[in-house]
Amino acid sequence: MELSATVQKLKPSATIAAAAKAKELKSTGVKVYEFTLGEPDFITPEHIREAAKEAMDAGHTHYTPATGIPDLKQAICDAYERDHGVKYAANEIAVSNGAKHSIHNVLTALCGPGDEVIIPAPYWVSYSALVELTGATPVIVSTSEESGFCLSADQFRDAITSKTKLMMLNNPCNPTGACYPVEMIEALARVAVEKNILVLSDEIYEKLVYEGSEFRSFASFGEDVKNITIIVSGVSKAYAMTGWRIGWTMASAELTAAMTKLQSQETSNPCSVSQFAAIAALNGPQECVTDMLKAFVERREYVLSRLSKIPDISLATPGGAFYAFFNVSHYFNKLLQGGVTVKNSTEFCSALLEQAHVALVTGDAFGAPGYVRLSFATDLKTIEAGFDRLEKFLLPE
Repeated sequence: MELSATVQKLKPSATIAAAAKAKELKSTGVKVYEFTLGEPDFITPEHIREAAKEAMDAGHTHYTPATGIPDLKQAICDAYERDHGVKYAANEIAVSNGAKHSIHNVLTALCGPGDEVIIPAPYWVSYSALVELTGATPVIVSTSEESGFCLSADQFRDAITSKTKLMMLNNPCNPTGACYPVEMIEALARVAVEKNILVLSDEIYEKLVYEGSEFRSFASFGEDVKNITIIVSGVSKAYAMTGWRIGWTMASAELTAAMTKLQSQETSNPCSVSQFAAIAALNGPQECVTDMLKAFVERREYVLSRLSKIPDISLATPGGAFYAFFNVSHYFNKLLQGGVTVKNSTEFCSALLEQAHVALVTGDAFGAPGYVRLSFATDLKTIEAGFDRLEKFLLPE
């Protein structure tokens, strides 16, 4: 069987691959300290689960319109006007099977061979792969730890060519946790308007922002900015609903119509029951989000405290999401636990899993050699034990 050239070039998701490797080790009876997946460890809040049960009992288990039921689209519009002061109409909303599917829809509807897509690095592992699936070329622009891993307006402007179709921005960012200062977001927005470049603004972590940082939706800087913005978001992270698979785009009616046509051929519609659950998430009480954020605050403080005590580890303090992205390159080519040496982040993560049974994700997959990502979306007891093992791995007696 000869597979297509497109699929042969496609690499599996690094985060899912890392989790699979950890799971494989677990299956042998080994206790693994797992920090790979970007998934809240909380159960979906009760009022959301109840809404799903009620929807099933009411018979809402059939096909829906391709890009979502009207009530969910209205709930999304209401939430963005309430939370960000940005107004959208229902015909500018496309609900999909998760934010990753939404990103795929945007890129497939807009991009093709010969186009370029600007991606600040470090970037979420699927960005470049999804761009390449369209035949377009990812243009990776590196940011630095010193800048807080934030793309500057000058870097954005310098990366634009006659082939640039859009820029992809994740704020707050996976993997770094960077939450862009408001003035930096506005500066990027002004360049986008000036150069007439579309911006895909992935805002899936918008509700997970820590004290000292402020989130502003990219589309909130005026109608001219909104016109060139495509917002991607969903319920996965803020409401612990990763498995429900509900994400959405907010974009022009023209682009939304194109994505609706695409999705009608690809998946028919998002899960009907999940759509009703998402309505409850957006319209219902928000204390559940606050409670989960409090837990993440506590975990973040603990993680930063432990990292600060490990010699020669550095990172940019995460302002949002639930990741610590830290530099381990000082430990390359040195004896680690078990007498092993490593030359790069990928080897580091493999050795850490094999020797210390701690699972992290290599920064190589995020376009950031020398770094690793730790997700603190797990309980403090696990985090504490994982750090004990990480320290022993780095500093064997």
